Amino acid sequence: MVPAVKQSASELKGEVKKQITNLVTAAFGFVAALSWNDAIKAMITAFIGTAQAWPYMVLNAVVVTVIAVIAIVLISKYMK
Repeated sequence: MVPAVKQSASELKGEVKKQITNLVTAAFGFVAALSWNDAIKAMITAFIGTAQAWPYMVLNAVVVTVIAVIAIVLISKYMK
């Protein structure tokens, strides 16, 4: 009985480490994405102006979303 508990605890510890690693990695990715978001919005505003910038910002959001979905699908397939 004790070896089974030790094995289960060891598996749980490994899974916790894996999930913490995933969480920290995702957090860094989120911070990088926010930085790029601000940079791209600033460039659009600088080139287009504030009043006419919204269509380009929507286009930017759509493009980034499509890229993110493709990346998530590819990563999911790779991880299986």
